[in-house]
Amino acid sequence: MPSRIALYARVSTTEQIVEPQLHALRQYATARGLEPVEYVDHGVSGAKDRRPSLDRLVADARRRRFDVVAITKLDRLARSVKHLTMLAADLDALGIGLVVLDQAIDTTTPSGRLLFNVLGSIAEFERDLIRERTRAGMAAAQRKGARIGRPMAEVDELALRRGLRAGLSVSALARSLGVARSTMRRVLAEREMAERVENSEPGFSATAGVETPA
Repeated sequence: MPSRIALYARVSTTEQIVEPQLHALRQYATARGLEPVEYVDHGVSGAKDRRPSLDRLVADARRRRFDVVAITKLDRLARSVKHLTMLAADLDALGIGLVVLDQAIDTTTPSGRLLFNVLGSIAEFERDLIRERTRAGMAAAQRKGARIGRPMAEVDELALRRGLRAGLSVSALARSLGVARSTMRRVLAEREMAERVENSEPGFSATAGVETPA
């Protein structure tokens, strides 16, 4: 039988209250006669893999200072499926169970381990679906002529021409116009393309790529 339990709670901002999480976790520990060890992260985003109290919890887990880790929800421990899976695998390798109160998960039992793995797989599947839908949407927008990516920064055309006549480098042009070098490169590439179109033979449409009547 486990004797000590780690209670982990987290709130994303300093304005949020962590007590409701701790109250539920303490009740769980008391009902099972377990000695609680509390770890609390205040004002720390769940998107961050490294958090002071969570790091301390992991270090204490390796020292076998408790037998079970309890949280109220999976998203209190991690927002990333990859991070969550890694943490659970580390705890399992140490012989430490994971209890999630709101999802009724207890990896110290066979059914709890199964449910945890199923939920993790579903979350991974949903993330892959979102990624595929995003890619499909971007491809469809590109086919319709939409520009994908950050909007182009506007540059002072007169200042740009002066800089080009002075033979300034891309970096110097970017600094003088107050834009990033990558933006400056795109601006110059588009100017070059426009000049090619203007200098192309009559009757040829560079945008359509087909001959048109002169």
